[in-house]
Parts: sequence; structure tokens; C-alpha cells
Amino acid sequence: MAEGNPKKRATTRRNGNVAAFSSSDEDRSKLLGRELPHNTDAEEGVLASIMLDGTGEVMNACVALKIREEYFFKPQHRRIYAAALAAFNEGKGVDEIVIAEYLNARGQLEEAGGLDVINAIAGRIETYAHYRQWVEIVREKYFLRMLIGACLRAVEDAYAANGGIDAFVESVEEKILGISQDRVGDSVKKASEKVDDAVALINKMIMSKGELIGVPTGFRDIDALMRGLHENEMIVIAGRPGTGKTSIALNIVENALFKTPGGGVPTLVFSLEMLSEQIYQRMIASRARIDQKRLAEGFVTNEAIEDIRSTAKELKNAPLWVDDTANMTILEMRAKARRLNQQLGGKLGLVVVDYLQLLVGTDPNMPREQQVSEISRGMKAMSKELRAPVIVLAQLNRESEKGDKYRNPRPSDLRESGSIEQDADAILLLSRARKSDTDDDTVSHAQWQIRAELAKNRNGPTGVVTLLFNRNHTRYENFTSRDDASL
Repeated sequence: MAEGNPKKRATTRRNGNVAAFSSSDEDRSKLLGRELPHNTDAEEGVLASIMLDGTGEVMNACVALKIREEYFFKPQHRRIYAAALAAFNEGKGVDEIVIAEYLNARGQLEEAGGLDVINAIAGRIETYAHYRQWVEIVREKYFLRMLIGACLRAVEDAYAANGGIDAFVESVEEKILGISQDRVGDSVKKASEKVDDAVALINKMIMSKGELIGVPTGFRDIDALMRGLHENEMIVIAGRPGTGKTSIALNIVENALFKTPGGGVPTLVFSLEMLSEQIYQRMIASRARIDQKRLAEGFVTNEAIEDIRSTAKELKNAPLWVDDTANMTILEMRAKARRLNQQLGGKLGLVVVDYLQLLVGTDPNMPREQQVSEISRGMKAMSKELRAPVIVLAQLNRESEKGDKYRNPRPSDLRESGSIEQDADAILLLSRARKSDTDDDTVSHAQWQIRAELAKNRNGPTGVVTLLFNRNHTRYENFTSRDDASL
């Protein structure tokens, strides 16, 4: 059988189908005789998550991943996402009402399917916990469609090629590379782009002449080991109940607010255990050196009352924010920290989380250990994203207290997950000093010597220091031994 004129067949393909190679997904689907890769459920899941999320976490993630309206296969979904993105860029909260109003004002509501479609999408899910998986599905299908489109254009260009094969192959490679670059992003940096930053950091360390270059903790021996708290670091402070984890964290916050040059370090505290007014009450009483027992009984002097007023006024003017929301997920926490950091122009300098095991997982059906692992990774990611130190309080399990022989706690005693030990840049373990270590008549019964072991320090040495925990004032202080005091 005669095959006909190849040149004529190529011309027919070009004239009949070139529009399909370069136009819409619908045209390409018709050409191929089947629909292009897509997942309508995942698209609706992403849109529903955007509408349901009140924190901006989902929309922020979509923007960070460069999700555009063409990532959605269904034209109605493209319209809805474009409206959500535009409203978000205008600083508006995004929900089904805002989206519908935005589309209606521009005469695009019917093209998006009308109110019934928008409301149906918004009601598809009860939680946006799985939005990341849905976003990844949408991205994957989009890039598959782009690859199919690029391959179809390559076929057409191959029939029409008049130049050399090298130029044609280079053109195809360029198209494929463009898709790959859009998929992967531009986080890979050449040495020339970052070496200068590293040299600047080294010079900063040299010029400091041993002085702190991070946020000081206020504890002499800890700062000597850590050189302060640094950006991008996740610092875990762990201990059994009663060792004063919250107290030492609030003392570090106090030092960052009131004893750091330049007006104090803007600080955000997430208190999952105590109400914000309880946090402020403890900070005021601790800073004013008020005996907590006498305060609870109502027996305070006029001088103490004046100290309380003065300290409260000082705290009012401090760059401190406290969020006491219970049952928070790591996604909600990161969204709130990100939003505050944006409001401060990227100046958020310290985040404290009290405490890690009270956070809930995004998927309650996952084993608790996996949930804590997810939370731990999220904490580390938050420190890198904010470029600020994140102090995370954590509970230790009872392993160090089992049996007849008391032993000092270890990082492996961190409760519910070994990933905390892995993700942390520094781990400070608190435990009450043994009796044989407390034979010092400079220490009263109201004060405990606390063994504070810096068991992990990714960027420096480890070691053990002694701190003094004043139980009456719920306050940690530097410990000075009897021998040191006589010098």
C-alpha cells in the first residue's frame, strides 16, 4: 500500500493540530483521545483548605511553592484560585464569602460555577491538615501536563524541522529544563553567592573577641559554652516535672527583653500549658523578686507593691507577645510566628514553645511518636524560616528515675520521640543535683542546685554547669560556690 507523500502528511499535521500543541489542556486532551493527568479531588481539597484555614498557612505555602492558577486543570478551579490569590495579595482574609464577592465584583462568578460550586467546595473537608499532600498532587499533575505539552510540541517541531539536529535537540532540552527548574525551584546556590556571607560571619566572630554574638541567655556558664542563642537554631530545654523548665525559659526571655542592647529582642512565647495572664504574673513576680507563697497569701509589703507596678509598666512596653492557644498544631504555630515576623519586618528575634509534647499532630490517626517527629521537624524548619533561635521545652521520660541507682538524664530520655534529639541544635538537660553535690552552706533550703548539662551543641562544646533555682521566686540564677564567693 502506498504511504503517500510524507511532506504532505507533515503539513497536514501542522495545519490541523498546531493549535492543540500550544493552546489549552482541553485541546490537548482531544488530540490525545484521553484526558490529561489531573486530580479534581486534590484541586478541590487545596481550594477548600484555603477557604477553611483562618491562619494564612495554606495560602502562604502555595505562594512559597509558586502555585499559579494554571496549576489547576479545571477552569472553574483556576478562577477560584486566582480570586483567592488576588485577595490574599491584597491582605484580605480568604474564605468562600471573600472569594465569591471578589469574583462577583468582576463579573466572573458564573464562570467559576456560581455560589453553589464555591460553597460545595468549601464544605468538602473538615480539616486542612492534609493540604500539603493535596498541593503536591496538584503540582505533580500540572508538571505531567506540561511535559506532555512539551513532548507534543517537540513532535510537531520534529516534523517541521528545517535546521540542524543540534539546534532542534537544544531547543527541546531547553523546554524540558524550564519545566524542571519550575518544579525544583532555585534553592541551590553557587559557592560565589554564599562564601562572602560565610566570611562575614567568621569576621564577626573574630571581631567579637570572645563576646556573645547571639541572644544572651543571662546565665554566665551557659553563654560561655553556647556564645548565646543563634538564628536558625532549635534549642531544647528538657527535664522532669518540677525542675523549672518554664522558669528558666522565662528568665531567658526576660534577659532578651531587658538586658540586650538595642531596646530588647522581639520575642514570641507559645504557652500551651498556662494562660497568658499566668505567664505575665510569673514574669512580674520573678523579676520583682516577690515571694510566690506570700503573694498567694496576700502578704506583700508596700515596697513590693511598688516593685510590682514598676515591673508591670516595664513589661507593658517590652516587645513581647504571648499566644496561649491550646491544642495547636505545628502548622498553626508556624503560621502565627510567620505572620508576626512579617508585621515586625523580619525582626522577630526569639521564639519559645512551652512545651513540645502538648502540641497536637496534624493527623490524629498517626502514632504519637510520628506526630512528635513531625512537630520536631516543624520546629527546626520554623527556626530556619524565621532566622531566629527557637527554644523548645520538652518532658523527659522516667527512665532516669527507674531502679535503685539514680542516674543523670540523657538525650535519649526525651519523651515520645528520638527525632527531637536528632533535630535539635542544642539540648540542655535539667536535673536536681544529688545530695553529695549540694554540701554548700551558701545554699538555703528554698534554693536548689540544678545540674544543667549541655548534652548536645552542634556549633560548639558540650559541658555541665550548675545553676541555682530559687523556688520562692520561681527564678533561675547564676550559681556562685563558696570558694568562688571568697575570691
